[in-house]
Amino acid sequence: MTDSKANQKINRHTITAALPYTNGPVHIGHLAGVYVPADIYARYLRLKGEDVLFVCGSDEHGVPITIRAKKEGVTPQQVVDKYHAIIKKSFEDFGISFDNYARTSDKIHHETASEFFKTLYAKGKFIEETSAQLYDAEAQQFLADRFVIGTCPKCGNEESYGDQCENCGTSHNATDLINPKSALTGNKPGLKETTHWYLPLDKYESWLRKWIVEEHKSDWKTNVLGQVKSWLDDGLRPRAVTRDLDWGIPVPVDGGENKVLYVWFDAPIGYISSAKEWAARVGKDWEPYWKANDTKLVHFIGKDNIVFHCIIFPAMLKAEGSYILPDNVPANEFLNLEGNKISTSKNWAVWLHAYLEDFPNKQDVLRYALTANAPETKDNDFTWKDFQAHNNNELVAIFGNFINRVVVLTHKYYEGIVPRPNEFSEIDENTLDQLQQFPIIIGKSIERYRFREASQELMNVARLGNKYLADAAPWKEIKTNPERVKTIMYVALQIAAGLAVLSEPFLPFTSKRLKKMLCLNEEVLNYQDDVVSPSKKEIAIPKQVRHKLSRLVGTRNNVMAWDDLINEETLIKPGHQISKPELLFAKIEDTEIQIQLDKLAATKQENEAESKFVEPQKEVVSFDDFTKLDIRIGTIVEAEKVAKTKKLLKLKVDVGMDVRTIISGIAESFTPEELIGKKVTVLVNLAPRTIRGVESQGMILMTDTPDGKLAFIEPEKEAVANGVKVS
Repeated sequence: MTDSKANQKINRHTITAALPYTNGPVHIGHLAGVYVPADIYARYLRLKGEDVLFVCGSDEHGVPITIRAKKEGVTPQQVVDKYHAIIKKSFEDFGISFDNYARTSDKIHHETASEFFKTLYAKGKFIEETSAQLYDAEAQQFLADRFVIGTCPKCGNEESYGDQCENCGTSHNATDLINPKSALTGNKPGLKETTHWYLPLDKYESWLRKWIVEEHKSDWKTNVLGQVKSWLDDGLRPRAVTRDLDWGIPVPVDGGENKVLYVWFDAPIGYISSAKEWAARVGKDWEPYWKANDTKLVHFIGKDNIVFHCIIFPAMLKAEGSYILPDNVPANEFLNLEGNKISTSKNWAVWLHAYLEDFPNKQDVLRYALTANAPETKDNDFTWKDFQAHNNNELVAIFGNFINRVVVLTHKYYEGIVPRPNEFSEIDENTLDQLQQFPIIIGKSIERYRFREASQELMNVARLGNKYLADAAPWKEIKTNPERVKTIMYVALQIAAGLAVLSEPFLPFTSKRLKKMLCLNEEVLNYQDDVVSPSKKEIAIPKQVRHKLSRLVGTRNNVMAWDDLINEETLIKPGHQISKPELLFAKIEDTEIQIQLDKLAATKQENEAESKFVEPQKEVVSFDDFTKLDIRIGTIVEAEKVAKTKKLLKLKVDVGMDVRTIISGIAESFTPEELIGKKVTVLVNLAPRTIRGVESQGMILMTDTPDGKLAFIEPEKEAVANGVKVS
């Protein structure tokens, strides 16, 4: 394989998958966005004979860990120990083929991250700044990252975290939030000065623009390029690399007392420390996988991590100076569940460990369903009915049906022995030629990170087999032309063997069972002499057939490789004994799906019950504070969606004094058309704020209904004039 940036030969591949936070288990959104596509890519490259290092690990620092610990009344270490064990076992049981799965709490990672920081510090790559940060006086703690919640200055999401908005993916500082509040006490935080080290991202802005936007505009995904370009167009600012916390990696220089490395400085270095851990375990050198120019580095992430892997981490690597940069960052969009956004806090998710308990031995069904519906270019929705359909209508009815027919007929006609073919007809030749093309077609899709497309091409191989059997009809031919049936079954068995190899990246458990059924790994596959040696006293083989049989798979440690399907026309030899038929897939019944739907319905009821809980009274304000609020009646005269956002509407509101432009996050509850002429209540003297490049000059007051929807606070009489005060 060659590297597109320099047309140089690639000798090794380093593949990373985003480190999951150990504040909870892994769910299907994580799998669809990161781990399944990364595993498909790694398995494919290994089948190609490439040198692959696939690393990941548990991200055990950061504020979500400490918040979980406070909620559960335990220590952060107890939290990470618990969820690391759950996550690691889930990945293993699900067949994610990491070469190493590490922990950022391990000594080797602390040492690696500390050394990385000290190298940049010694090179003068940081700037030191004292600034006012949000501080919760009651908790006596600075509010970094997830300790503070407020309104996103970019999209208006009112539940944005202090480091990132999960709605629009924007990364920011806690002090950028509108109306921030402490996640610890609910109080409005104050400001307190503190000193931190920053990586001046602005100094890398022109280099990043050239490297990503110009050099990778043709091979990086449009969603990745779009988000990166948006960041660059907004202008980069210095980014803190330290935090005022007591959980994490201590800052290893003078003045770093009571401070730790910022988790998004620490976490991506976890890829490097995981590689070091792997190398020490297997007795190899880790450095070529991170520092050699003939290594291709690929990061698999979700879209909420784009800025960290495309801007911050590359800037860190550039500043350090000795590491290679990522060749690609094929980030996926989000996966929703039954029409709603997956939410760990609301338990609106399908947890991997729970799935494996409810559907034992059906790992590949979920892998296939998630790949066939992968959110590669836009957010997609997982539904249990679609999951059932992918299993019953494709895996069972197409893939499993073909294999079962081939194996059953081979045992029925030839006691499980692969027959020696006779003359090949045009349909036989065409079918075998098509089979040889599929590894190329599927491989190209995988190498372009189009895994959904690749999975459908895999299913087309099974469709090819079903169509061939239907057209050739061996069950009819056996009555009148049994010699013809030998050729038919020989061709069908080549397709089955091809599926055993081609399915391995997508359906590893199925591939293993199919190889076992076909006995592909039970003997050395170098049987060329056994078939075509002229010294053998056998019935004469037609020249055309002899040519086919002369191109057989050679010895590869008993394992067929990906390119064997391209270069070899015979994948399973005449005279080879296969095992008894077994069903690869089982139909999933409606009752099994209903159990899952009932679980979600119960979760929804619990969430609705919690939403009806009346929030406690906020802190007391004086009458003078209240009288400062200028609330008036207005009428919406214009409404339109804000481009590239889901929740934002740009409204023109006549408030009597003038017509105001107001950005409001209500697009998921109302269409622009139904808002024209709507009477609304407006806070008119709220300080203007720029959101998505538009100055918002007020706030429309809303409330939540019992069913969780938004509703306007409207005057009782439609005749109330615009500009009338609400008091």
